[in-house]
Amino acid sequence: MDREGFFSVKSLVKKYIKNKYIIKNNIFNKDYYDYKNTIPKNCEKRIPGNKYLERKIRSAIRWNTIALIIRANTKNNLGGHISSYMSSCTLYEVGFNHFFRGINDKFEGDLIYFQGHVAPGIYARSYLESRLTEKQLDNFRKEIKGQGISAYPHPYLMPHYWQFPTVSMGLGPLQAIYQARLMKYMDYRGIKNMKDRKVWAFVGDGECDEVETIGAINVASREKLDNLIFVINCNLQRLDGPVRGNGRIIDELEQIFKGANWNVIKVVWGGDWDRLLDKDKKGSLQKCINATLDGEFQRYQALGGKYTKEQLFGKFKNTAKLVSKFSFEEISNLKRGGHDSQKVYAAYYEAVNNSYRKPTVILAHTIKGYGIYKFESSMESHNVKNLDFKALKRFRDRFEIPIKNEKIKAKNIPFYKPDEDSPEIKYLHKCREKLNGYLPKRNVKLFVLNFHSLEKKILYKIVNKIGTRKISTTMIGVRIINSLMQNKNIGKRIVPILPDEARTFGMETMFSKVGIYSIEGQKYLPIDKEKLIYYKEDKQGQIIEEGINELGSMSCWIAAATSYANHNYTLIPFYIFYSMFGFQRIGDLAWAAGDLQSRGFLLGGTSGRTTLNGEGLQHQDGQGQVLASIIPSCRSYDPTYSYELAVIIYYGLKKMYVKKEKCYYYISLMNEKYLHPKKPKQCEKGIIRGMYLLRKHKIPKQNTTQNINLKVHLLGSGSILREVEHAAEILKNEFNIESYVWSVTSFNELRREAVEIDRRKNLICEKHNTLKPWITKCLEKYHSPSPIIASTDYIKLYADQVRAWVPNDYYVLGTDGYGRSDTRKNLRYFFEVDRYFITIISLKSLNNKGIIDRSIVKNALKKYGINAKKLNPLN
Repeated sequence: MDREGFFSVKSLVKKYIKNKYIIKNNIFNKDYYDYKNTIPKNCEKRIPGNKYLERKIRSAIRWNTIALIIRANTKNNLGGHISSYMSSCTLYEVGFNHFFRGINDKFEGDLIYFQGHVAPGIYARSYLESRLTEKQLDNFRKEIKGQGISAYPHPYLMPHYWQFPTVSMGLGPLQAIYQARLMKYMDYRGIKNMKDRKVWAFVGDGECDEVETIGAINVASREKLDNLIFVINCNLQRLDGPVRGNGRIIDELEQIFKGANWNVIKVVWGGDWDRLLDKDKKGSLQKCINATLDGEFQRYQALGGKYTKEQLFGKFKNTAKLVSKFSFEEISNLKRGGHDSQKVYAAYYEAVNNSYRKPTVILAHTIKGYGIYKFESSMESHNVKNLDFKALKRFRDRFEIPIKNEKIKAKNIPFYKPDEDSPEIKYLHKCREKLNGYLPKRNVKLFVLNFHSLEKKILYKIVNKIGTRKISTTMIGVRIINSLMQNKNIGKRIVPILPDEARTFGMETMFSKVGIYSIEGQKYLPIDKEKLIYYKEDKQGQIIEEGINELGSMSCWIAAATSYANHNYTLIPFYIFYSMFGFQRIGDLAWAAGDLQSRGFLLGGTSGRTTLNGEGLQHQDGQGQVLASIIPSCRSYDPTYSYELAVIIYYGLKKMYVKKEKCYYYISLMNEKYLHPKKPKQCEKGIIRGMYLLRKHKIPKQNTTQNINLKVHLLGSGSILREVEHAAEILKNEFNIESYVWSVTSFNELRREAVEIDRRKNLICEKHNTLKPWITKCLEKYHSPSPIIASTDYIKLYADQVRAWVPNDYYVLGTDGYGRSDTRKNLRYFFEVDRYFITIISLKSLNNKGIIDRSIVKNALKKYGINAKKLNPLN
């Protein structure tokens, strides 16, 4: 096409889309990077309802937000945040009055990820709605004695109120993306009709510096998440200063989101600016605005109308003439777009009625600390906790709050709540009635699942079929998941989640059987299509394969693990991952999962410092179980044998989905193949509580001429339990030493119980208190004077955490230090956890008690070629 033909097409296209706001986004538009609203005024959808009453409601909420914070800090200095909500109040209120839909019998409601720092403003609205009392507002950040409300959105602390924890910045936007994607997944699989439910994520512009905020936006466009709306509050100010003082954050975000193929709507200027821009026929004002940096915008707002009139509008004669009759106050009151309810409504309307099969981001220009005298756009605005009389009086007058001066001067400034029969309160309730009720609100009901016959028919059946084959616990875990998916009662609810490691874990057999979820289906013929097991993408696929993306996979797991609360349908997610890339990479999300009361299974494959051949420092996990222990609601296990894994999964299913315990499970799995013995009788209780006696290595009576105390307890878990068993054989056959071998499925659970028992004992203060932790009972039952040696494939801290409750000398072997590339045998020697080191420490423990001679230990060191001066793993 020649140049003339190109421009004729351009002319036709312009005519075709004349007066449509989309022209502002296409390639023919010379004003593409103008700092102006995306939606032209003549294309705006007009806001319905009563704007006057809505302003009065916003004003009351603003006042109560300030009162809430000031009252909390007058006596107790509890902190809190005012300025973030002041900047975003209109953004929320337009949503509450016109867009955010609650739950009813026919509709599950929209999901709102509130920005963490705006919690006081949301409480202030709930107060007007009579959902929260004045007493509760006065207990802001005072939760210990009950009737308190949490500092930030926390479902764990306020389970009937908050839906999502968002104050750990970046996690809210990330989880919102995967929540919206899970909704598509459930809809396409026929699990739940999502209709036109929306996910709203409110984000700060400073929060967009978090990698998690921006890192997955391509997922949203690729997955065509037209049910997702980001609202980014661009108040240009983060905690310590401008977000982009030397640039413009809205421009930057526009380019980022457009590049990721989002629908971008800028809400930059309020209606007063429309009139000025329309009068400016030469475009001088737009040029002036385009040349202004965020740091300058902040300075203009902070220094007031006089400075703005001189420095901004005074740059050109034309612009100075535009505002020549404006007072300084009128200049100061020119609204940015995020404070104009009409502009916000128009943007929301376009986002909700998005027909492009794209996610939408709204970039709203606001003022941090809006309405607060001397703190608008100031460097200190984020840390404002108190206001003096002058600032409060000016705020009251500006927002027309009917409170007298003498009450403002009081230490506890009053809340303001109009009468229930006032026009504004009636209007507020009416708006929410139309939108199905009040928000935020969380569903805490959990549908009890039917696990009848699951134990014998599925889990133990798999264990019994193994026979004499060598197999890894990872493969057993995969077989269990496969079997659960085939179960009539719960099969549809199982959600396997993978971060591009299916073949590592032997899960590729699932591909062709249940399919990999893809919103596009499979438009190509996979290269392995002719094989029995092939790579099958499907709109109704059950597997979620995230690619190399642990944060995204964990966010997806969280969305599935909380589906009972957000979608009134219980899913059972299994997320399997390289254990080294587990908690230490996604620790903040794992903590948020606890806050959300997630239920499901995390499976750490290829776990342990020495079980993974040849991989080395970045792959070998020696701390995953320790990291799991810090999350209060995480139940973590390190099983060795197939029956242990089966028991843990079965009891986990019952505890989470029948007994309704608010917890989730982390289970470490190994890739080492070995034989699995039959399940001992009556071991289930010990497996779940953390340890059980696996076997006794007794010395025949004719060989027991030596000291009766020649016995040790050997504790082991995971891959090192088998080394412990070998050590027991060595001690028996070469040294005539008896041993009790204990399989410790969870040192974390042993400690959890012991700490709780100690707390109860200390508080009860009974003279003859018989409460004892499980670990103490177990070890005292069998010859308690014997030394105890614990060996794991984790750092020593993992087994050492129970030392206080071990009833005799306690020795711990572990894999402290960075990983190394080598064979399992050499790695276990290097980290001093193999059978020979366990034997040596057992002998030394007996020598320390004076039971055997030191020469026996020395001879054993020589016999097994152990050099105490070898390279230290910590070096």
